[in-house]
Amino acid sequence: MAGHFEATPGGGAAVALDEVEISILRSLAVQLLELIGPGDQPAEDEDPLAALFAEGPSKPPADPALARLFPDAYGGPEGVGGAAKPEGEQELRERSAEFRRFTEMDLRSGKRDDALAVVRTLDALSPAPDGGAVLTLTGDECLNWLRSLNDLRLTIGTRLEVSDEDQGEEGSLYRLPDTDPRKPMVMAYLWLGALQESLVETLMP
Repeated sequence: MAGHFEATPGGGAAVALDEVEISILRSLAVQLLELIGPGDQPAEDEDPLAALFAEGPSKPPADPALARLFPDAYGGPEGVGGAAKPEGEQELRERSAEFRRFTEMDLRSGKRDDALAVVRTLDALSPAPDGGAVLTLTGDECLNWLRSLNDLRLTIGTRLEVSDEDQGEEGSLYRLPDTDPRKPMVMAYLWLGALQESLVETLMP
């Protein structure tokens, strides 16, 4: 089970993690929580029903990583020969802004819940004498982990400016010299991808 997830009764999964892996996963999840932020919390005297229908931002986040986590719902239209139509672009920007206003707060809340689930399940581990532990997840926790692993990879990939050509066994990510300052983050990015893929395969019928 070391290094990859295995199915457990009831639709869950388990994986053996060493002390360093546990520390890295927790640190990354906490950093993700800090990136997403606490969100807009209703004041004590605010009407709960009004808070439920509160509007969020209408513009994409300025941080590229957050913009990757919360992309516009509608892309630009392509005209003849690949040229974008200005009138279509304006309409899609307006539609994206409207969609963002009423969805981003819920999306942020969901991503926070997923990252918190990662932190809490790691904090609940019972360490073995060697400092490692077996992480056992319920079916619902598996989904939290899948979504959060994906968010972490999107965030790190954005910071590293990873392209499709960089990935795969022949990609440049696998050929970075040890002296490259990006190497530790690249290794974390690739490891998270392998962990995510292992969990997906475990949950497949």
